[in-house]
Amino acid sequence: MTRAVVVGATGQIGRVAVGVLAREGWEVTAVSRGGGRDADWPGDVRVVRADREDDAALSAAVGDGCDVLVDMVAFGAGHARQLVSLAGRVGSAVVISSVSVYEDARGRNFDTQAEPGGFPEYPVPVTEEQRTVRPGDSSYSTRKAALERELLAAGDRLPVTLLRAGAIHGPHCRTPRELYFVKRTMDGRRRRVLAYGGASRFHPASVHNIAELIRLAAPRPGTRVLNAVDPEAPPVAEIAAAIDAVMGVRAEDVLVDGAPPAPGVGDTPWSVPAPVVCDMTAAARQLGYRPVVRYADSLPDTVAWIEERLAGRDWREAYPEMAEAYGDLFDYAAEDAWLAARPL
Repeated sequence: MTRAVVVGATGQIGRVAVGVLAREGWEVTAVSRGGGRDADWPGDVRVVRADREDDAALSAAVGDGCDVLVDMVAFGAGHARQLVSLAGRVGSAVVISSVSVYEDARGRNFDTQAEPGGFPEYPVPVTEEQRTVRPGDSSYSTRKAALERELLAAGDRLPVTLLRAGAIHGPHCRTPRELYFVKRTMDGRRRRVLAYGGASRFHPASVHNIAELIRLAAPRPGTRVLNAVDPEAPPVAEIAAAIDAVMGVRAEDVLVDGAPPAPGVGDTPWSVPAPVVCDMTAAARQLGYRPVVRYADSLPDTVAWIEERLAGRDWREAYPEMAEAYGDLFDYAAEDAWLAARPL
């Protein structure tokens, strides 16, 4: 283990991964657009300001070469070709992908989920052999698939570990699903409507568990695809209760069979009609992976981060990407109207 270059170093995964690698003995160069430094990083981490869209800047950050390049923000075929162009100076790569590349046997995937009957029904748990969407430029999922295809095709020149992350959580997340329950508690809401009987499962992925996979893959060059999720995929009602426990409250769940009963009612960022649960056997077998944190145990840091971000701010200002992705997450008037009208 000698030199590692981490691209996207000040993002939610990058902050943790840089610290883990540096404490493991790697000489780490942390690359980000802002050139920032995390307070928890060891002092010998080298910080470089560079935009990964700038080929020359990324090449300069790699310099004479590195043993592993860890890329948190690679997206699409162009970024894949950019990484492959560095093959002569990079021993191997570890690149973050997404479980959104998967599709079911009927061709349903995250891109079709808004259509009637369009949500995928994956086998439980999903292994890395599950079919994936057609690569392209039309969506996040197709671009991640294009990234994967290009990198795997060049595996003889640049060994790459692709980590298909689930619903990433932890401090510094720009789209924290936990926001839904944290803000409700801060607003004094003590009843919540949960669609699908509160049983929806969308596999979370802690930044600490992803960083552990990076730590294990970095000194083991190889071309492989691995899921990157937590050891459990708790149902949404259990997630809500765990957040309640962290915040010292108890809320009442109003469970609804089936889909959300009205717009803005019962539809949390975790609410899905069929489970999205992934298998971690391959990572355990190939890398000796063992999770370093469980979902509930990681929540205090996540909740504290969200509370701090929300303090004195509108949630849309604090988390604009959540507002863009989910619309009005907190339509309390619609929820109260539905609760008042529902038959007892």
